[in-house]
Amino acid sequence: MSKPYDFDDPADNDPSAASARRARADAEQAWERGVLEKLVLETLAERKRARRWTIFMRLLTLAWISVVLLAFGGWFAGDVVKTATRHTALIDVDGVIDADGENSADKILPALQAAFEDGKTAGVVLRINSPGGSPVQSGLIFDEIRRLRTKHADTPLYAVIEEVGASGGYYVAAAADRIYVDKASLVGSIGVLMGGFGFVDAMDKVGVERRLLTAGDKKGFLDSFSPVSEAQRAHAQRMLDQVHAQFIANVREGRADRLADDPDLFSGLVWTGERSVELGLADGLGSVASVARDVIKAEDIVDFSPRQNLAEKLARRVGASAGETLARVLGVEASGWSLR
Repeated sequence: MSKPYDFDDPADNDPSAASARRARADAEQAWERGVLEKLVLETLAERKRARRWTIFMRLLTLAWISVVLLAFGGWFAGDVVKTATRHTALIDVDGVIDADGENSADKILPALQAAFEDGKTAGVVLRINSPGGSPVQSGLIFDEIRRLRTKHADTPLYAVIEEVGASGGYYVAAAADRIYVDKASLVGSIGVLMGGFGFVDAMDKVGVERRLLTAGDKKGFLDSFSPVSEAQRAHAQRMLDQVHAQFIANVREGRADRLADDPDLFSGLVWTGERSVELGLADGLGSVASVARDVIKAEDIVDFSPRQNLAEKLARRVGASAGETLARVLGVEASGWSLR
């Protein structure tokens, strides 16, 4: 009996052929998986790149807005831009005069020196908007103005008091050749004060005992938590009177015989600009522009005011804000005298 005919491919029954087919199938599946994996990875990478780009653009936009706001806020004050022609040099004394502030002698004196030493400076204008401050810093600025005026005899310096030139602010102005004011400016306050707080009764009420140990029986002078004796009060008054006498002497030096004979002139009172002209504390009405145009005869104004960089401004503003917050929380103020 003959064997039936086999219609299958003989290779189907070949183990090596079947293994090759499986290998090809596995290779095709591996290739497909590889392609899919690459597509997925590329998609994820593209999303990451898009996310980074979005973040970068947002940060760039935020930085641009910040720069614009800081520029409008006057944070990026550049160096003095000088002109090739005769000009009026301007220096601002704006705010409280103190050793750690923007109106310290360390900041104002170099600006004054640069203004006077510029060969194109026809005259210097000190624009004052200050309620006063440290008698030491005010005195240092006064003395430097007088020195520079002697050294640069042909370069006049005028003070223009805008809103307020009181106490230490007026101390500085008195060094000028002439003082100009607005009729409504606040001018004067030639006096010295010392302020502080006493908590003796409050401590007694809450049952707190003050334990102050000193080496030197006067070392606890004007301690806020101890009673003030008459001897301490008298000593403090003598110091105030001495600083006041220094203030008066410098005002008399600067204003000379222009001062009126008025008993209230050095009492600490404040007057309007109009009245200050009558008392000889000022010479006339005027502004920075009018003094530059009509008195100095050099309308171009170059600002020599001291500049702070961004880091200094941030540190100062943050520090000032923290100090004000702490003072409000504690409800206290450090003792000390000032021309305010």
